[in-house]
Amino acid sequence: MDGTRTVLDVEEYPDTEVQKNRVLTLEEWQEKWVNRNIALLKKHLDTFLKGENGLRVFFPLCGKAVEMKWFADRGHSVVGVEISELGIREFFTEQDLSYSEEPVMEIPGAKVFKSSSGNISLYCCSIFDLPRANIGKFDRIWDRGALVAINPGDRKRYADIMLSLTRTGFQYLLSVFSYDPTKHAGPPFYVPDAEIKKLFGSMCNIHCLEKVDAFEERHKSWGIDCIIEKLYLFTEK
Repeated sequence: MDGTRTVLDVEEYPDTEVQKNRVLTLEEWQEKWVNRNIALLKKHLDTFLKGENGLRVFFPLCGKAVEMKWFADRGHSVVGVEISELGIREFFTEQDLSYSEEPVMEIPGAKVFKSSSGNISLYCCSIFDLPRANIGKFDRIWDRGALVAINPGDRKRYADIMLSLTRTGFQYLLSVFSYDPTKHAGPPFYVPDAEIKKLFGSMCNIHCLEKVDAFEERHKSWGIDCIIEKLYLFTEK
C-alpha cells in the first residue's frame, strides 16, 4: 500500500454540534427537493426490494421524487408526505398523472392528493402531524433528502415517527451526506454515523451499503471541497 487516501476515506467530522440549532425557513423547505439523484437507489434496488411484490413504500419529505411513479409502476403502493403543495402538484403534472385531492380530517389544513390509479397518495402537511392521519404501516421506507433536511433538533422525534411506521420485516434505506459542517450551514445537514446509531440502533441492524463522492461544481458555493453520500440499509433486529 502506498498510503494514498481518497476522498471516500475521510473520517467523521468532529464539529457535530455546529448545526444543532439550525431551523429551516419555508423557502428552504420548498427548494430542498429540486435536486435528486437516484442512481444509488437503482444500484441497490434488488437489496431493497428483495424480490417482493405489492409492497407499501413510504417517502418522507417526498417533494416530486420521480421514484414514486417508478415504484407505483412496478405494482407497489406509494405514500408520501410533503409540506410544499407546489412540489406535490408538480409531481403529478410532470409524471402526467391525473389525481384528486381531499382534506385530511384529522389534521386541520392538511390535504391528501391521490392518483386516479389509487396507488399513490401524497399528504400535504408536516411530517410531525402525519401520525394523526393513521396512514398504516410500511414494508419499505426510502429516506433521501428527509433526515438530512429535518431541523437537527427534531431528529429524535422524526426517527421515532419513522420507526413507528414500520412493519415486521421492514427495510429502510437512508441516504445522508458527510461534509465539514463548519463550512456549510445546511441543508442538507451533516448527520454523523454515531447519531444514526443513536437514533435507529435500538430497533435496527444498520449496514452501510456504499459511500460515493457526491461533489459537484455547485457545492463550491457552499464553501466546501468535499462531500460524500452514504447509503445505509436498516433492517429489523
